[in-house]
Amino acid sequence: MQALGELAVLYPVNGAFFSYTCRFVDESLGFAVGWQYAFGWLVVLPFELTAASITIEFWRDDIPVAAWVAVFLVFLIVIQFFGVRGYGEVEFVLSLIKIMACCGFIIFAIVVDVGGVPTDDRGYIGAKYWHDPGAFKNGFQGFCSVFVTAAFAFGGTEMVGLAAAEAAEPHKSLPKATRQVFFRIAFFYIVSLFLLGLILRSDNEGLLGAHGANTKASPFVLAIQEAGVKGLPSVFNAVITISVISVANSCAYGSTRTIQALATVDMAPKFFAKIDKAGRPIWCVVLQLAFGCLAFVGEANGASGQVFGWLLALTALSFLFVWMSICLSHIRFRAGWKAAGYTTDQLPYKASMGVVGSWCGFIINWIAIIATFYVSLFPVGGKPDAMAFFQSYLAAPVAIAFYLGWKIKTGIQTGKWQLLVRAEDMDVTSGLREGTLEGKYHDVTRKNQPMWRRALGTFF
Repeated sequence: MQALGELAVLYPVNGAFFSYTCRFVDESLGFAVGWQYAFGWLVVLPFELTAASITIEFWRDDIPVAAWVAVFLVFLIVIQFFGVRGYGEVEFVLSLIKIMACCGFIIFAIVVDVGGVPTDDRGYIGAKYWHDPGAFKNGFQGFCSVFVTAAFAFGGTEMVGLAAAEAAEPHKSLPKATRQVFFRIAFFYIVSLFLLGLILRSDNEGLLGAHGANTKASPFVLAIQEAGVKGLPSVFNAVITISVISVANSCAYGSTRTIQALATVDMAPKFFAKIDKAGRPIWCVVLQLAFGCLAFVGEANGASGQVFGWLLALTALSFLFVWMSICLSHIRFRAGWKAAGYTTDQLPYKASMGVVGSWCGFIINWIAIIATFYVSLFPVGGKPDAMAFFQSYLAAPVAIAFYLGWKIKTGIQTGKWQLLVRAEDMDVTSGLREGTLEGKYHDVTRKNQPMWRRALGTFF
């Protein structure tokens, strides 16, 4: 995230990570990753609309899911009228609710774990469930099997860089946002999930039915029900509904801006580059909302589940590819920045771990991709199966096909077949924010703030 923030402050462009990959790594890789990312958000939108609608069944199961799909789809259409401002305001409100819910659950889980809930007859729990039945089911193979699911859950954090071109003061907002994203994930996600593992058994029968947004099998709702607290499961179910709508809102923003950026460099049909007077990529928005109508397939009998399964298979690894390309872009950019005679002191914002952090991120993403290949070939509790393999790993051959297709096309046209843009050939000044090299955007106010203010600014 911080690597993306460093690049986005210097070159605030739409489709940030895709543009940086084309510029500092390889155009063919940028094409492949850009389309994987765009198509991923296109497909996820109908899935999230269906998921949000299913959460309503926690209260009412007499209303068809399609009715709620229509309601949520209309809600997203209304947001699109307000462009990036509408997206930002809605996300601010929804994110605030999610943060409050995470903080509330962390406090609740601590109280439950120490035996402070009168309605819970389990008393003090401590770390008992980490030993019996155990925290890691199915050993290393089980651990590897959740990489794609985890990547899907953390997807969207790169939106900070994606919105760089539409930020009023990216040199101020992006460094703050990238710091906050990292520490919010570390605290709100990891701490809440750790505490959840302390108060809910990993072999809880309710977890066996968990799929999509089946909130009756949500571990958070199950943990609250296990504690015997009345009313609170409904509150948290409402939070889950809001969270799913938030993801759907992000889908509409992420795909439209990426496709528009692809179209501006002739990597997508030219009409997708059209922007109206309010700054909205109008035809990209129409395409995204058209994909949203696929959510109604869920109401059809027969193969609707298979349709969604294969569509999601096309995007299963997309976030890992994106994050890997971000890390590689930062590594290559630093090499080009040095080759051009510039120093890191001239950067208005530097990733805290520098190139070392990007190398670590690059390697970890590769490990996740290799581990996913392993569990796709040898699924937990099953035998090798071609359909199961491609439903987990189809995104990889699709990405390779995108890459090779564009590489062959450009290679024939230009006669150049190099794998990477050489550091000495990189143009690191085009698109650079005016005044950057003169230190106009170097913000030192954070360094002069007291420790408590800097700590608070890390999260809020």
